[in-house]
Amino acid sequence: MGVREIWPGEAYPLGATWDGSGTNFALFTEAADRVELCLFDGEREERVELPEADGFVWHGYLPGVGPGQHYGYRVHGPYRPERGDRCNSSKLLLDPYGKALAGQVDWHPSLFSYELTDPGRLNTEDSAPHMPKNVVIDPFFDWADDRPPRVPYARSVIYEAHVKGLTMLHPGIPEEQRGTYAGLAHPVMIDHLRGLGVTAIELLPVHQNVPEHRLVARGLTNYWGYNTIGFLAPQNTYAAGPDPVSEFKAMVRALHRAGIEVILDVVYNHTAEGDHLGPTLSFRGIDNAAYYRLRDDDKRYQLDYSGCGNSLNVRHPHALQLIMDSLRYWVLEMHVDGFRFDLASALARELHDVDRLSAFFDLVQQDPVVSQVKLIAEPWDVGEGGYQVGNFPPLWTEWNGKYRDVVRDFWRGAYATMPEFASRLTGSSDLYAHNNRRPIASINFVTAHDGFTLADLVSYSAKHNEANLENNRDGTDDNRSWNCGHEGPSEDPAVNALRARQRRNLLATLFLSQGVPMLVAGDEFARSQDGNNNAYCQDNETSWVRWDADGDLEFTQRLTALRRDHPVLRRRRFFDGVDDIAWLTPAGEPMTDGDWLSGYAKSLTVFLNGDAITEPDGRGRPIRDDSFLLLINAYSEELAFTLPEAKFGEHWDPVLDTSETVRPGLPARSTLALTGRSLVLLRRSK
Repeated sequence: MGVREIWPGEAYPLGATWDGSGTNFALFTEAADRVELCLFDGEREERVELPEADGFVWHGYLPGVGPGQHYGYRVHGPYRPERGDRCNSSKLLLDPYGKALAGQVDWHPSLFSYELTDPGRLNTEDSAPHMPKNVVIDPFFDWADDRPPRVPYARSVIYEAHVKGLTMLHPGIPEEQRGTYAGLAHPVMIDHLRGLGVTAIELLPVHQNVPEHRLVARGLTNYWGYNTIGFLAPQNTYAAGPDPVSEFKAMVRALHRAGIEVILDVVYNHTAEGDHLGPTLSFRGIDNAAYYRLRDDDKRYQLDYSGCGNSLNVRHPHALQLIMDSLRYWVLEMHVDGFRFDLASALARELHDVDRLSAFFDLVQQDPVVSQVKLIAEPWDVGEGGYQVGNFPPLWTEWNGKYRDVVRDFWRGAYATMPEFASRLTGSSDLYAHNNRRPIASINFVTAHDGFTLADLVSYSAKHNEANLENNRDGTDDNRSWNCGHEGPSEDPAVNALRARQRRNLLATLFLSQGVPMLVAGDEFARSQDGNNNAYCQDNETSWVRWDADGDLEFTQRLTALRRDHPVLRRRRFFDGVDDIAWLTPAGEPMTDGDWLSGYAKSLTVFLNGDAITEPDGRGRPIRDDSFLLLINAYSEELAFTLPEAKFGEHWDPVLDTSETVRPGLPARSTLALTGRSLVLLRRSK
């Protein structure tokens, strides 16, 4: 075979770009002496040296190379770990800008740049036979009339789900589509989401990821997927067919047609290469010092703000460019509607401190594409000073960890929680009003993928993670859970009734709070993980959604419908406390400072005035709604509540009761008994 023709090509865009006649390849590396592009036909490898380097971007154009071509890189340069250099041309490297991958990592010793028996010795065994390969893609896709739903935050209901786990057990989805993008786009799944009142599905990581070697060696895997190796490539194991890119796009198109947004959980804080003893799969061998935060005193070691061995070097312009290019790609080419940033505080670290005005946030603020989609921060990392709830810039919303903690505490009966519970119920103005943010800055959640499910939160007082094979040492011990008197499954009808009521209390609080509610997939079915609060490695029925029980489905549907139909329950502005809200004791009298400060207080009445909503509608007109009384009894015993005087309303009709008591309409100043640990919502009669 003759020498392959290669043209100089262009330094931009990075990655592999097919133009209909050939493909341009471009790779950034400041560490390289030369770069080889490796083309694969089955196991056969052809190496082509990239002829040009402009601004440390090595590039070349290959006529006749098109979609379906498998490729990777070999980077020639210094291997000096003490200086941060880790080039090793015996290692096949994935393209950081690769848009699709074929195959998986098989954890052969050749994946490591050092001999496993002697870490000080260079490993020169070829890793290519044990590596996945990048795939040149055809960017064309018929989006038809696809439009982003652009659901306002105030109207949003977010549903956190795993592509595989959501669909794997659904009996209405063909077996070959279960656990895939195609399965998530199936009409029965979309019908469920619409019936549930979901406006956005937030998918656990779908960027191409690699399970850690230690998990694979134990017969487990990284099910959640927080271990990215390809920031522009959809996870290929979630594809029912051979083309994960087109299948992902078809899923987005189908969800958009149903009015449902797609939000991606993204992991830009670290990669799958781990610490200095991790494998060499991509970034480490391309330019270790550019892509990773290294210790100033010894560049053999990485700084780790993620708890996963490394931290992406957001101080470096090319690492920042990769993040921004990836975000824009998923919006412009894959049509997603927003992002939830895992351990977002790690992205804010310019030096060591978290800086809310760091370069990353500056770039997002001015970017005409990324700044216009939903941006949700997980506002903490594992480093010192990393807990930053309430401190992100105005464009951002945040997972409100304080909401989760106090709602759990309040309903399990913790001491002195009522004042903070009231703040969380009304949108957490103490966290977000100081920089002119609104209640929508608070993404409210009681459960998330990380931690107990809703059913387990009321069934276990301690974690039970033995199946993770870490002697139950993994996962948090700060669960703020309560087993209602018996650990785990119970045959006691009273225990099970209390657990069901507690689930409904937590769900009702979530959907009746100001802010943006996030429901975890399966909580509507009372899904259990058997007490496992860290099921990240459980790719099995422990984590998959079970569709064989109704659980709290109908109750959850009622809550989302209430929220959808009543703007007083999803206000865009904080309450001003003058006429729009009133806080009352169970006796129907205004709360005093003494009432608020009583550490044992667990009960109150909240008046929500639908005639005093301060914000206008989309056309500038006043918003008028029904008025509600929310009666909350977190005491363990039944408590008598007296409705307030007639100026609040002369007659009230029951809308919701977590004790499932059938109640008649009630006049002002009448008394009703609330079951211990229950909640009642009344609407003012017209």
